[in-house]
Amino acid sequence: MATLKIITIIVLGLASGSFINAFVWRWHEKKDWVKDRSECVRCHHKLGFWDLVPVASWVFLRGKCRYCGKGISAQYPLVEILTAGLFLGSYIYWPYKLSGVNVADFLLWLVILTGLVILAVYDIKWMLLPNKIIAAFTIPAAIMAILNVLVANNSLLMALNYTGGVLVGGGVFYLVFIISKGQWIGGGDIKLGFLLGLIAGSIQSSFLMIFLSALLGSLISIPMLVTHKAKRTSKIPYGPFLILGLYVVQLFGVTILNWYYHSFMGL
Repeated sequence: MATLKIITIIVLGLASGSFINAFVWRWHEKKDWVKDRSECVRCHHKLGFWDLVPVASWVFLRGKCRYCGKGISAQYPLVEILTAGLFLGSYIYWPYKLSGVNVADFLLWLVILTGLVILAVYDIKWMLLPNKIIAAFTIPAAIMAILNVLVANNSLLMALNYTGGVLVGGGVFYLVFIISKGQWIGGGDIKLGFLLGLIAGSIQSSFLMIFLSALLGSLISIPMLVTHKAKRTSKIPYGPFLILGLYVVQLFGVTILNWYYHSFMGL
């Protein structure tokens, strides 16, 4: 049974990754992401079912379009594999027992995670975090928050935790935006911060998310500066680091915070 669940999660992740690739391209090209069919971005030939099997089609076609023979970006299988990995990691390391409302939480998380990968890919490719996509995935995040507030032993405290998470998640980046006059981060990062703060669900988790995103960003940007692959004036998309920070917090945040309180505060 466990093996079947893992296979199901992986297949769902691969399918979601395929959807992400299609959605990102259609959104950028201002196409109807629901009605328009997938097509080769080079020759624009409409693709059939066997051209769209996650990972397998790209491998079988050796990374080339069946119709025009031109190369297909490795982005497609990489995003599919990444999304499947994120889904599987979420299932294996989900911090709560998958029963009752936690099942709904987990399913909503997978929907939200799909949206976050969309935003990460879009930010990497075009240095932009579309407002409408952020707004759309705020809906499942809000539903998840409301569910948790309703079933909490202390609903008021839970509601205050979520409010604090939102204020920290977006507020910190709003202050950075004001202080830097928009030079260090963009407006999209502020809106994303509010969304991720809502998902994080508390002041402590939001601060941990921001710390981890800054740490991850430094681990990438500093070596690039040292090796001259980037300049101090180079722009690096920050959204993916924020999203990765939230992913770590969502799965391991409670463990990390408990370790911190025990090790450094004696609690």
